[in-house]
Amino acid sequence: MIYGSVCSGIEAASQAWKPRGWEAAFFSEIEKFPSAVLAHHYGSNMPDEPYSQNGVPNYGDMTKFEEWPDHAIDLLVGGTPCQDFSIAGLRKGLEGLRGQLMLTYLAIARRYRARWLVWENVPGVLSSNGGQDFASFLGLAAGVAITPPADGWKNAGIIKGYRNAYGLAYRVLDTQYVRTHRFPRALPQRRRRVFVIGYLGDWRRAAAVLFERHGLQGNPAPRREAGKGVAPTLNARTKGGGGLGTDLAKANDSLDCSLETYVPEVTGALNTANGKTRPGDTLQCACSGFTLPVAFDCKGTEVQTAIDGVAPPLRSMGHLNSHQNAGGHAAISGKFGVRRLTPIETGRLQGFPDGHTAIPWRGKPADQCPDGHQWKAHGNSMSVNVKDWLGERIDAVDALFGEEGCAA
Repeated sequence: MIYGSVCSGIEAASQAWKPRGWEAAFFSEIEKFPSAVLAHHYGSNMPDEPYSQNGVPNYGDMTKFEEWPDHAIDLLVGGTPCQDFSIAGLRKGLEGLRGQLMLTYLAIARRYRARWLVWENVPGVLSSNGGQDFASFLGLAAGVAITPPADGWKNAGIIKGYRNAYGLAYRVLDTQYVRTHRFPRALPQRRRRVFVIGYLGDWRRAAAVLFERHGLQGNPAPRREAGKGVAPTLNARTKGGGGLGTDLAKANDSLDCSLETYVPEVTGALNTANGKTRPGDTLQCACSGFTLPVAFDCKGTEVQTAIDGVAPPLRSMGHLNSHQNAGGHAAISGKFGVRRLTPIETGRLQGFPDGHTAIPWRGKPADQCPDGHQWKAHGNSMSVNVKDWLGERIDAVDALFGEEGCAA
């Protein structure tokens, strides 16, 4: 499988798919630090440099795709910017410059005629502009006119599409429930995202990737016991990203998540050697694009470690809502103060190997790589376990039906 990646970030897709033997034909990333991560791991060029000849080329600005070289790719993957669709953003939708990049993604797909499409965004895209923005995206990909449902877009659906365009399936997936052979315990954060899978000329293959028979029986996801509350949401000074739809976020649930001003005391790492937290340990603030399963009633009871060897054991009794905040930090609060989550921990929450973003940066060695750059890169990334699950399913569908397209 040969794929092209746009809005590549630090390449969750490659982390998931390289072990499957899939190969990247190109990346497209404009941010300096994520581009440096790509250069470090994949021999890519920086956006303002000549295209790499010995690694995966980074073509930079995706709006300049008409200048890119030709490629024969099987799949195009991208998570276009979500700020214009997020409930925490300005909700400009397709009127925003970043929102329009989802149409640029489809223009790139049209140029390279990839068999498969894998696109990701926040659940807010389903309601943006009364659902019309998502309808425009689906309609352009499928080659048919689409009107938003009168009662709004549901969490999953299928678009048959024109026979020479893409057949589509979409579904909201939550990181904490997506398990694969590589991630048998999933990842300990709540991260709901809309995924659209497209296959050229055949909606059935797209549907076969996203939908499983045992997942279509109407059985609800596990819920909290009656009477259990949830932690307050945090949405102060957000700049897009994240978002859980409208189930937890409330307009007045705002706190300043700059911990230097919120809680000045900073402690060392919480003791996890014996698999226990200190009495009173609580997840207090998560503002780097993450939403962690949170234990707000830890009393030193021995429980399963949420992030092996680093994070304190957290029981999933509720959830904190969090959004991308360039100045915010992820942190854990204990009885005696607060410590921030380390880049190793935030990387593990997304499924990246330890040290993936700890690279030499601006003349400093890897062990002095700024935490803030790493937090932001992890918060803006996709979850590796979800990409791994999609890769498993796509491989299975290709093995079952073959790689030749068929008209629906």
